[in-house]
Amino acid sequence: MEEFIKLDRPEEEINLLSPLTWAYVGDCVYELYIRTNLVNKTNLKPHKLHIETIKHVKAKNQAKLLKEIHDKLTEEEKEIVRRGRNAESHHLPKNANVQEYKYATAFEALIGYLYLTKKFGRLKEVLDLTV
Repeated sequence: MEEFIKLDRPEEEINLLSPLTWAYVGDCVYELYIRTNLVNKTNLKPHKLHIETIKHVKAKNQAKLLKEIHDKLTEEEKEIVRRGRNAESHHLPKNANVQEYKYATAFEALIGYLYLTKKFGRLKEVLDLTV
């Protein structure tokens, strides 16, 4: 993946980014993971793929997933989650309550952080816990 997408920032710099920036990247990484997983495991047509993807990537589901995997996270990862959950967002959720939205942001922040810090092995482990 690194040959395809250049990840240049050192971990110290990534630690200083806003958790909302981690979540911004994590949202994309998680959706790509789900889409790829569905393409690999089903023969659904594009519209059905979209419908199934939405079931996985919506805030309510991500919040639920985070609660399910929380005990399997390292202390460092739990700190990333805490920072993501507590990040001040001025966005109002459309299809989730505020608590679900905060936990979904925390989940996406974790995924984005692991991706940006090139912890691809751990990222795969965490993602595999979600399917």
